[in-house]
Amino acid sequence: MIIDLTQMQPGETGIVKEIQGGQGFVRKLHSMGLRPEKKITKVSSHFWRGPQTVEVDDMQIAVGFGMAKRIFVEVER
Repeated sequence: MIIDLTQMQPGETGIVKEIQGGQGFVRKLHSMGLRPEKKITKVSSHFWRGPQTVEVDDMQIAVGFGMAKRIFVEVER
């Protein structure tokens, strides 16, 4: 099942399948280590559209809610 990053539950793992956005947005995420086919684990999310924290390559990264809505992940449920 492919969902956006905001729909993942803390502790859930998945593979990044698509990043929707302009070249600058995609480049910024790539520089943080978020790119298609990377395995990520959701660490936490904050209430009321707050930042979403994920772990990729043993590093924790926080992305804003709006950015997270444009990152699509394949998870097994």
